[in-house]
Amino acid sequence: MTRHLALLRGVNLGKRQVKSADLKAVFEAMGYANVKTLLASGNVLFDAENPDRSTIEAALEQRFGFDIGTVLRSQDELRALIAADPFKGRREDPDTKLYVTFLDAPEAGSLPMPCAVEGDFEVVQLTAREICILAFRMPNGRFGEGMDQIWKHFGKRVLWTSRNFNTVLKAAA
Repeated sequence: MTRHLALLRGVNLGKRQVKSADLKAVFEAMGYANVKTLLASGNVLFDAENPDRSTIEAALEQRFGFDIGTVLRSQDELRALIAADPFKGRREDPDTKLYVTFLDAPEAGSLPMPCAVEGDFEVVQLTAREICILAFRMPNGRFGEGMDQIWKHFGKRVLWTSRNFNTVLKAAA
């Protein structure tokens, strides 16, 4: 069995609430083993040979009553991303956050590069299916407000979801 991470898009925002216990129960009902939720932001670790995204999304929609896009990665893929040191040793600090946008298709290379807004964000690494981003604290206290231009580039043709790099590190551990 291979360890996988399901990254759910847009849960626990507004009315799109998903309780961790319910999420775990859905994955267990699909027959996945060793199911564990990670944080309360739509991350599910589970063991399976070949998980099917469309099956997972259908089960989630049936249980929760709304569409939940899901991006899958194996734990080995997460570890390979970390080993590649996409942030070149850079760590979070009070003025900098590290994010990874995960795509369901190998489309990251279509993002026009360089991609950055001075003092706002900077794309520092692309793989086929990941975009690694430094987000900087803005004068209003928020981080990387301009990153939405990255996601607008992909529109609805590519499913994507972003996570703080610390979440990626926890999922890989």
